[in-house]
Amino acid sequence: MSRWKQYLRNDDERKEWQNPDSILKEIGLEKGFTFIDLGCGGGFFSIPAATIVGAKGRVYALDADAEAIDVIREKASAKGLRNLEFRVGKAEEEILCNNCADMVFFGNVLHDFEAPLKVLLNSRKMLKPAGRLIDLDWKKKLMDKGPPLEIRFSEQKASELIITAGFRVDNIKEAGPYHYMISAKIKPPEEA
Repeated sequence: MSRWKQYLRNDDERKEWQNPDSILKEIGLEKGFTFIDLGCGGGFFSIPAATIVGAKGRVYALDADAEAIDVIREKASAKGLRNLEFRVGKAEEEILCNNCADMVFFGNVLHDFEAPLKVLLNSRKMLKPAGRLIDLDWKKKLMDKGPPLEIRFSEQKASELIITAGFRVDNIKEAGPYHYMISAKIKPPEEA
């Protein structure tokens, strides 16, 4: 069994401590929005986002792992979702659209990118002027879940990267027992 097929078996268990529907509603995702999920994996957030934004909305799902994109494509097809656009590629190199996104979302992945600042700069190009960047990531503390402690970003480090990329951090808060969530907008010219 492939790594991704095995990983998807754990989706139900993961929903016990990280509910994607609740998180997406909490961040204000609405019908008709364009939502970009960078480092989308098997679609844990992309699939429910596609349901929320509806037929007039759009979800772009990008991952460097072609097998992950195959998995999310299968899940979307099984649910009859036609408002997703899939792309295999590195977030450091991809601009999925220019000034089109209401939201660019990172679900537990900002620390995984080879060049997170470059990814954030690319995100800025994809967001509408009033769009929002959301970084949901693992707290930098020892726990029985998640990636190794040494690769995690603290809230401070993630915020500093986001600010360096030209964003204004609006909110940092806890998002359950294992995660924090940062919400940011593009800095207006007068603040730059």
